[in-house]
Amino acid sequence: MIVIDAASPVPPFEQLRAQLARQIQDRTLAVGARLPTIRHLATDLGLAVNTVGRAYRELEEAGLIETRGRAGSFVSAGGEEGRERALRAAADYAAVIAGVGLDPVEALRIVQAALTSDRTNSAAR
Repeated sequence: MIVIDAASPVPPFEQLRAQLARQIQDRTLAVGARLPTIRHLATDLGLAVNTVGRAYRELEEAGLIETRGRAGSFVSAGGEEGRERALRAAADYAAVIAGVGLDPVEALRIVQAALTSDRTNSAAR
């Protein structure tokens, strides 16, 4: 279920994008699942068509959904591939941390700093 909070400082397209991304990542929306049309979802949520369109475009750019012309938009297997890459990278990182004898708490701080730094750098681009 998607809920848009009109009082939130987060723009509606971002609320929608984040909720759909979370549902895809936690597998509430399975690979291959058909998403509602942009018009239909806009009507259901009381949003402008362009708002829903922007959320769908950003999800598509992230590889989480794919649009097949008039057939509609579907949850992409690309999101699953990204998850698998992240799991492999995490396992590699854990092996490095164990190999150098770094404390796991410090290792998590390093990851948190890298994630925060990456978001800051992405926003500046």
